[in-house]
Amino acid sequence: MTADLARLTSWHADWSGLRVAVLGLSMTGFSVADTLAELGSDVLVVTEDAGEEYSRLLPVIGARLWEGPLDSVPDELVAHRPDVVIASPGFPPHHPVVAWAQNAGVAVWGDIELAWRVRDKVLRPDGTPADWVLITGTNGKTTTTQLTATMLVAGGLRAAPCGNIGVPVLDAVRDPAGFDVLVVEVSSHQLWYLGLQDGDGRVSPHASVCLNLAADHLEWHGSFDAYRDAKAVVYQRTRVACVYNKSDVATREMVEDAEVVEGCRAIGFDLGVPGPSDLGVVDGILVDRAFLEERRTNALELTTVDELAEAGLAAPHVVANILAAAAIARSFDVPPAAIRDALRGFRLDPHRIEVVAVAGGVTWIDDSKATNPHAAASSLQAYPGAVWIIGGLLKGVDIDDLVASRGPSVKAAIVIGVERSEIVAAFGRHAPTVPLFEVDHAQTEDVMTEVVARAADVAHDGDVVLLAPAAASFDQFASYSDRGRRFAAAVNARIGKDAGDNHDRPSGPVGSG
Repeated sequence: MTADLARLTSWHADWSGLRVAVLGLSMTGFSVADTLAELGSDVLVVTEDAGEEYSRLLPVIGARLWEGPLDSVPDELVAHRPDVVIASPGFPPHHPVVAWAQNAGVAVWGDIELAWRVRDKVLRPDGTPADWVLITGTNGKTTTTQLTATMLVAGGLRAAPCGNIGVPVLDAVRDPAGFDVLVVEVSSHQLWYLGLQDGDGRVSPHASVCLNLAADHLEWHGSFDAYRDAKAVVYQRTRVACVYNKSDVATREMVEDAEVVEGCRAIGFDLGVPGPSDLGVVDGILVDRAFLEERRTNALELTTVDELAEAGLAAPHVVANILAAAAIARSFDVPPAAIRDALRGFRLDPHRIEVVAVAGGVTWIDDSKATNPHAAASSLQAYPGAVWIIGGLLKGVDIDDLVASRGPSVKAAIVIGVERSEIVAAFGRHAPTVPLFEVDHAQTEDVMTEVVARAADVAHDGDVVLLAPAAASFDQFASYSDRGRRFAAAVNARIGKDAGDNHDRPSGPVGSG
């Protein structure tokens, strides 16, 4: 390596001539290439599939492209002699190109590292860059990121949700409007790359949170311990507030082990009565006992569970996310009244415990975003006794514990996806009396139409049919959103058919999310 990367900790440093290889050309990869090209670096993008739009744009911004198989290291990459390789989050540690860079002594960054180094491109009126908040967890990241940004804005701050939520953090850093706070959702993949860094380039957020921890993405990390260690990076060098889940001992241990800036506080949250440095729930009231002078004897009311129910936000795991977001907002001195106002207008994104329809006494709920067992368990806690639609790509995660804990209480289970056999076997071990139906996508043209037909045969007045697959969608669908949309379409088509056959039933949905 010839470049002195230690000096590259500002947008205004001299990045010209830096040889960079960018791995991957998704939205994140393009934001990296675009940023570095603007800074004058020598950028080579290496990807298996560029896509027509990005292929056209790369030469326009001044970057070069190599496209082809990446099961080995391309000669063009070796010849480029990169000073640093910046990998998109999809590249796992064991990827041949990532392993080559590390073995060759080439620095390996992710997009979060680069964004932190150039965060001073647009400054606040006081001449400082925006504060950062880092949010991670196995589940609830996106909702909590949105909640936090909404609360900060309600408190008068210019805040932007970015990162893994869908807006690359580099795009937010370079936005000429500027922000007071960047609320950055970070995946375990991004945190793994961040954990490689040391020295002046390391991120030091104002506040951070790991919402929860359960097995996920084990095929990427290689083991649960490696996944846990990646998540723990979120707390490193936090300056003001490390927010953790009191009901999840792993997150507390992460905070205890983290090297933080002196004076940083540990702030707990859960659905129980809070201690004097926590947020929690007392008699149906969400309260703050962390950010007030008299916290040993008093608490500040934030909102009530009844108010949250009116906005469709009263599911236990959503309330927990609200408390985590409120803790971060309070660390910026956002008043409780502003938090309450923000929650009154907040709505969950589609496919997150979304009520698709209520008809014939049956409630149909789309939680397609429940792509792992931990998320599905939260859904089933909110809707015990549901007709459960489960299955897809398990991503190397053992489904056994979920079925053992939640399976016996469901009314029936409808199993979909390519890894059905593991789920069926788990039900055989732990819930053998629960009615079980398999839908083989190879045997039916429209999976969700068949799924909904099976569910309609089982569900009766007062029942809930819950799509909470506990698995990824890519075996049968384009995305979890596509899976949820197809489920909703099949539900509404079924309701219309039943209404035509039975005039005692409503002619369409009488409620929607």
